[in-house]
Amino acid sequence: MSIHLIKEIDKLRKTALRLAGIVEENLLKSVSILNHKNVERLYEIRQADESIDALEVEVEEECLKVLALHQPVAADLRYIICILKMNNDLERIGDLAINIAKKANRLNFSTDNIYCRELYDMGTKGTEMVHDALTTLINSDIELAREVCIRDDTLDRKKKELSEKLIEALKLNPENAEDFIGLFGIVRNIERVGDLATNICEDVIYSLTGEIVRHNYNSTDN
Repeated sequence: MSIHLIKEIDKLRKTALRLAGIVEENLLKSVSILNHKNVERLYEIRQADESIDALEVEVEEECLKVLALHQPVAADLRYIICILKMNNDLERIGDLAINIAKKANRLNFSTDNIYCRELYDMGTKGTEMVHDALTTLINSDIELAREVCIRDDTLDRKKKELSEKLIEALKLNPENAEDFIGLFGIVRNIERVGDLATNICEDVIYSLTGEIVRHNYNSTDN
């Protein structure tokens, strides 16, 4: 590998990790609103999302530049592909964080409501998956990456369980339909966060081993 390619990949890695840090922080803030409503926090999340969008474009441009100028092969090529795909997943997680925050702030339920507490627990599990997925990239930890992929099943089961509870509660309390719709939306968004964290882990495994594991971790949520 040439010195120039080493420097370019190192620069790309640092930019991608900076993006990942902002996304993870935004997700943590959005989930925390389920525990304590905070309009100022929603504003902070929206402001940070502008940085996320700008960095997402920067990472994509850097990836394409490295591919065009250096034509990397083998492990280097796989790593750049991993960053390029992760870049898209991180931007989508950032969008989901905003959706969660907006919906949480609109709820008329108090944050000690049983459904908010369960959603907060589910959201915490989702943020932990994202954190661990990013750790797999930083530490080249294949075992952790595989473990996070398997953990997505737990989040899928939680989505199914909580959705069923919300359907029953909606039948008994139709006057709160708007709030229940918001809660359904948050459940779907958190479950999607887990899917994207799994995508990142699958790409890390591919980057490190060349093994394509996509679809090998089957969800039980049918």
